[in-house]
Amino acid sequence: MRLFPKMALVVACFLFFACSNDDSYSDATDDGDTQNDNDDQSGGDTDTGGDDTVDLSLYFGGSIDLDNLANYADQDVPDFIDLDQTGPDYITDAAATLGRVLFYDTNLSSDNTIACASCHRQENGFSDLALASSGVNGSTGRHSMRLINSRFSNEGRFFWDERALSLEDQSTQPIRDHNEMGFSGEAGAPDFDDLLARLQDIEYYPLLFTAAFGDDSITEVRMQQALGQFISSIQSFDSRFDEGRATAPNDGAPFANFSAQENQGKQLFLAPPDFNGAGERIGGGVGCAGCHRAPTFSIDPASLNNGVIGVLSDPGATDLTNTRSPSLHDVQNNGPFFHDGSASSLAAVVEHYNNGIELNANLDPRLRPGGNPQRLNMTTAEIDALIAFLETLSGSEVYTDTKWSDPFL
Repeated sequence: MRLFPKMALVVACFLFFACSNDDSYSDATDDGDTQNDNDDQSGGDTDTGGDDTVDLSLYFGGSIDLDNLANYADQDVPDFIDLDQTGPDYITDAAATLGRVLFYDTNLSSDNTIACASCHRQENGFSDLALASSGVNGSTGRHSMRLINSRFSNEGRFFWDERALSLEDQSTQPIRDHNEMGFSGEAGAPDFDDLLARLQDIEYYPLLFTAAFGDDSITEVRMQQALGQFISSIQSFDSRFDEGRATAPNDGAPFANFSAQENQGKQLFLAPPDFNGAGERIGGGVGCAGCHRAPTFSIDPASLNNGVIGVLSDPGATDLTNTRSPSLHDVQNNGPFFHDGSASSLAAVVEHYNNGIELNANLDPRLRPGGNPQRLNMTTAEIDALIAFLETLSGSEVYTDTKWSDPFL
């Protein structure tokens, strides 16, 4: 565990052990309740003072220096990216730094074993390779969603079922969830006020909150703002797609750095299919971009269910409420896929949309042409080309950049 009350500062330099599980930003059944404080602003790079007797190096080594903060607020974004939910001054370096600490701190779970990062691992695109992630009192209800490029989207809601109205709203619901991080106030468990009191007694938090917000008051709203800024800062724009798009006039033009197969896969992804009256594809592309819009590959906010209706904890049950998707950027090697983890590979994902769609009451209209479940009837060459294109969407820097890594190591 990692708990540092003020009286323990002199013995606080010990080895941090990171417990492993997923989806503190995944979807369990508890929606949680979040506070609303309109008087608390989004934070900024205000006075980085505070209790300057606190030696942050005892906790973070050299990873956090309030006089030399990592750059979260002014990162380069390609000119062709046309969506950004945040305003120009939304992210500040000090608040995102606080968010980074909160994201990786196991003190945010009732038994000091689970952090947000336990369920959203940097090395896995801020997702998890496990189907369901372990929490303090059970497992997550859905597979952990990737967090990369979350702000570059028209979709403002979060969780697979979109129950959170914003990223900030979403950020503390897993902490309040009884199964996930445990500050639920249920069955004798501590509640969120107990967490706030805990954080106030940890040496580094008053200093970090002062740096981010100007004073050391620790509230749920401020935690949401800091976590929201850190997660919003997680971006990836060094993929081969990004490289090709930077020199192309539009998404559909052939990319000079792509192979013929990859350009074919891109066209299949972008172009809508032509269907006959029975819902069978007779020409055109395969229409992925109808829901996953290039160049951000973010989900269309109007999207409904994609035909995946399984429930992780109950193989015989169905769930039609899942209508959201993370960006497809960095989709490769960060599976399993879908909210129930039912696809173990990109090939399995493609096959679901190819010939695996079945009707349900909430199925997206784009997947039921003429009222029939779509049948794309892709050839082997088309499948291979589409997968080759999807593999061009993954970058590399986001997996190793230290500003998004565990500050306690």
